Amino acid sequence: MNKPLLKAEGLNKVYRTKSGADFAAVRDVSFYLQQGETLGIVGESGSGKTTVAKMVAGMIPLTSGTIALGDKSLSSTKRIRSVRRSIQYVFQDPVSSLNPRWKIRDILAEPLKLYFQLGAKAIDSRVDELLDDVGLPREYKSRYPGELSGGQCQRVGIARALAAEPAVIVCDEPTSALDMTIQAQILDLLKNLQQKKGVSYLFIAHGLEVIYSISHRVMVMKEGQIVEEGETKHIFHDPQHDYTRSLIKAIPRIDIPPFQ
Repeated sequence: MNKPLLKAEGLNKVYRTKSGADFAAVRDVSFYLQQGETLGIVGESGSGKTTVAKMVAGMIPLTSGTIALGDKSLSSTKRIRSVRRSIQYVFQDPVSSLNPRWKIRDILAEPLKLYFQLGAKAIDSRVDELLDDVGLPREYKSRYPGELSGGQCQRVGIARALAAEPAVIVCDEPTSALDMTIQAQILDLLKNLQQKKGVSYLFIAHGLEVIYSISHRVMVMKEGQIVEEGETKHIFHDPQHDYTRSLIKAIPRIDIPPFQ
């Protein structure tokens, strides 16, 4: 196996409750992510998957453990700009994740100014390219998020993440707020962008039905711990843990009655 692009070892996150007791949201979680790969992290609410994602992105501090991107340590939330640029985040709610007072052009220009210090002409050109990448008309750059649908807003969120030219994008349930047809379109977009740009994804989801179509490997979490991990086909066709089996059984199926 090649050296992983991203490697996490022994991640722990402990919170102090109001009663003064300690609550372990994440316990001894280790995983790796290769270049151009998607690792799906799945589990019910409270399983710790989003906590892991936010630790990787530097949004919350680790209690203990290590995270490395190549040879760079990411264990501190005080990351240099080049490291922050390398890991970007796509949020669950596409509408509330965008500033409603900013036009789409301004939203996409922000990371370009922050990380690349481009001039106005270069920014306009790059914004057009980003809109092309995510399948939105260029004239949408003059619109506000409130003028776009949920699926269109999520495309803007993906474009904003791409603007930083990251190595890793954390996708935190990016399709859960969308209807089924739009979910499929966003998943296809993410897969096409991965093939085109070689970006790696940490893809967070509640259920395995979304994970199956996009992930190369799957990590199943329950109560802050990993209960099973492996290649997607092995997880689905030969699950070893009872909890994984229950997630597979929960995948919606439609029984179409015979034609009368």
